[in-house]
Amino acid sequence: MPEPVAAPHRPWIIAHRGASALRPEHTLAAYALAIEHGADAIEPDLVMTRDGVLVARHENALSDTTDIARRPEFAARRTRRQVDGAWVEDWFSEDFTLAELKTLRAVERLPAMRSTEWDGQFEIPTFDEIVALVAAESEKHGRPIGLVPEIKHPSHFAAVGLAMEQPLLDALAAHEYTRRAPVVIQSFETVNLRWLRERVPRGGNVRLLQLIGPPDAAPYDTVLAGAPRTYAQLVGQDLPAIAAYADALGPHHAWLQLQPQAEGGYRSALVDAAHAAGLQVIAYTFRPENGFLGEAFRSDGPPEARHDEGARRELQAHASAGVDAVFTDDPGLARRALRP
Repeated sequence: MPEPVAAPHRPWIIAHRGASALRPEHTLAAYALAIEHGADAIEPDLVMTRDGVLVARHENALSDTTDIARRPEFAARRTRRQVDGAWVEDWFSEDFTLAELKTLRAVERLPAMRSTEWDGQFEIPTFDEIVALVAAESEKHGRPIGLVPEIKHPSHFAAVGLAMEQPLLDALAAHEYTRRAPVVIQSFETVNLRWLRERVPRGGNVRLLQLIGPPDAAPYDTVLAGAPRTYAQLVGQDLPAIAAYADALGPHHAWLQLQPQAEGGYRSALVDAAHAAGLQVIAYTFRPENGFLGEAFRSDGPPEARHDEGARRELQAHASAGVDAVFTDDPGLARRALRP
C-alpha cells in the first residue's frame, strides 16, 4: 500500500476543492482536472443533506457556490441560524434533499478573481460519486490517487441529527477503492477526530488530520464543552496530545513562519516541533493569485492577477522547510514547482 504522504522534499500535492483555480470548486470537473494535472489526492469538503447524504460543499451555506439565490422555487428556504456560534443568513444543505440539491448548479466562489465561464454547468456531487471518479481516474492513470475529505461543522450537524463521522466510515468501507487507497480525514474540531481514532487503527490506509484555524479562534467543540482552547494553545502546548489521536497537523502556511537559512532553503520551528512529536505537517492553502501569496512572494500587480513565479517560489520555500503535503488550488502549478 502506498504511503499517503510523500517525503518532505517531495510533498504530497492535494488538490484543494479540486483544481479550484480553474473550475468551480467541489465539482467532478474540478476534481478530474486536478488529477489530469498531476494531483496526488483530491479534497472534498463534506456536508450533509436533509435525507442523510454526504455531498461536497465548502460550507453548508449554499449561496456562494451555487445558483440557489436565482432559484425562485427555493426563495422561501432562505433562513437565519447559528452555525458554530455565528449567525448566518443563507440557504443550508441540511434543509434540502439530495434530489433538490441536484437541481442546483455550481458557480465560481471568487468571481472577482477567477473566471465565471463555467458557471451553471456542473452539479453538486455526492461523496460516492467522487469516490467512483477517483477510482476510475486511478485506473486510467495507473497510479494511486488519495482522498482527503474534511468533515465540515461536525458539532452543528451532530446537533441536528446528521452527524457525518459514521456515514463517512460506512462510505469508505463500502467502496473497494477506499478500502485500500490513501485517505486522510480532516477536521477543525477535536472530539470527532478522537472518536474516529478509536475506530480507525493506525497503520491502515486511513489517517487523521487535525486542522489548525486562526490563532485566537478555538475548535467549536471545545467552546460547546465550556472549556475553549485556542488553536494557539493547542499548537503551543499540546502537540504530543494531538499526536495521541491524529497523524498530521494542518496549519495555514502563514503559521509556519519560515526562516531563511544561511546554507539555503528555509526552516520552520512548527514543522520541526510537529515532526518531533510524530506529526506530519500538511499546510494550506497555496493559491496562484497575487493577493493570496505571502508578502515576500507577491508581484506589484493587482490582487486578482496570477503570479505563477511567486506561487512557485512560495511552494518551493515551504517544501524546503519540510512540509509533508500541501493543499493547493492549482495542482498543475504545484506539480511543476515541486516535481521538476
